[in-house]
Amino acid sequence: MRSRYSAYALGLSGYVLSTWHASTRPAHLDLQNELKQGKWLGLQVLKHLEDSDTATVEFVARYKPKSAAASRLHERSRFVKEEGCWWYVDGDLFDERRP
Repeated sequence: MRSRYSAYALGLSGYVLSTWHASTRPAHLDLQNELKQGKWLGLQVLKHLEDSDTATVEFVARYKPKSAAASRLHERSRFVKEEGCWWYVDGDLFDERRP
């Protein structure tokens, strides 16, 4: 999870794609364009649960667009282990809106 966040922060699309499970991997990812729009500020891992060949990681990542207030991405990601390697499958976003 931390290596994927670092790759997002550095705009390393190839690395992010190479850690994504083939069943859900997008055909293309342009993180360099995201870097032009703003920057990632930090990652906080809240929970990590592992059960043999599956895992979930709940995290909050902070992002600052150039022309807006900073925001939070709160996600519970799912990973699967195949042939000794962990692959990102998908995730559920938490609603961060405040009343």
